Amino acid sequence: MCDTLCAIGTSGLVFAKNSDRPPDEAQVFEAHPRRPAGGTLRTQYLQLADTGAAAVCGSRPTWLWGMEHGFNEHGVAIGNEKIWTTGRPRARPAALLGMDLVRLGLERSRTADDALSVITELIEAHGQGGSGERDRDEPYDSSFLIADPRRGWVLETCDRTWVARPVTAGAALSNRISLESDWTQSSADVAPGADFQAWRHPKVPTGIADHRLAVTRACVTRGADEITPAAIVATLRDHGAGPWGTPEASSRERVADPVAPAPVPLEPGADYHGVTVCMHVRGMQTTTASMVCAIESETRTTRAWVALGSPCASIYVPVFPGVGVPRELGEATTWSRFGTLRDRVDATPEALPQVRAVLAPVESELWERAEFAAGDPRTEAEYTERAFAPVEHALHDLGL
Repeated sequence: MCDTLCAIGTSGLVFAKNSDRPPDEAQVFEAHPRRPAGGTLRTQYLQLADTGAAAVCGSRPTWLWGMEHGFNEHGVAIGNEKIWTTGRPRARPAALLGMDLVRLGLERSRTADDALSVITELIEAHGQGGSGERDRDEPYDSSFLIADPRRGWVLETCDRTWVARPVTAGAALSNRISLESDWTQSSADVAPGADFQAWRHPKVPTGIADHRLAVTRACVTRGADEITPAAIVATLRDHGAGPWGTPEASSRERVADPVAPAPVPLEPGADYHGVTVCMHVRGMQTTTASMVCAIESETRTTRAWVALGSPCASIYVPVFPGVGVPRELGEATTWSRFGTLRDRVDATPEALPQVRAVLAPVESELWERAEFAAGDPRTEAEYTERAFAPVEHALHDLGL
């Protein structure tokens, strides 16, 4: 389960995703350079002809080739969502995963329109199949939010069948089919005017996603020119009672979460407490990585803020992709330390304010330092080289 949102305005694109995965699954954030065309490319389950790749930054579970979310050097950002469909994914052979398609879309596109074409052509040619989880057989279909600073697409799929609607101002996705008959492009097997809700699995309750969509859509409706990355971070930390824990808060403020995370049953009629934008379903699903990126409309200059582990018990580290990514964000051991911190908060929810009291001042300082460095490659590189040191000190202070 995941939540993805974007807003597009005159200044450009803001894009964000919380990646919700099994609690013990490490995830890393990496930068991959351009790759020339030639030979074959091994995705998770298939070999494809390698058409080359743009430079890409993104987050992936360590056992997967594909990415949960990311962006490329041309200013295209993509994230995917698990959705429940009528397409019987367990009956299909291994093929492309949603995460494969995110990475392939980023590697092979210069615009959001390109990425839509890349992903839909791959879906039609190869289909979707194979487990999307490491330790159990869990195949599924995906929806995708694809955007650049000019426009975007909501793409929803059922194996090789798909529909897409353009995004001009903003959109939010969660774990359900959201398109109806409002799509403008589709695979050939979708009749004109068809309601894509007919492809939604009728036995999976939409409440798993609907209350989270209310939160992320409220954020998006503020508009790209009004939403700050810090405000999006606060939304990504939502535990069901509204945004909180923004890095814009003074380092002297000790921001406490108004609702402690708790386990939740997922049967129909449940109140879904714990199934929130910042996910905390103990032993089943938690937010294991998060990203916000801002892409300027004219230059496609990109900045990102990356958190490993649970947003509430982590630090969003500012990243300047043009000069590199702090190497610690690409190490599974870093994720494991934040995962341990999340486990501590899940076991003792009243510990969260004390954890934030250590992390929040460091996060605020990093954001201030990044603002000072922005715009000069030399100072951006100096910031990147030293960015993780205060995070290391904070983790040490927390006994990690």
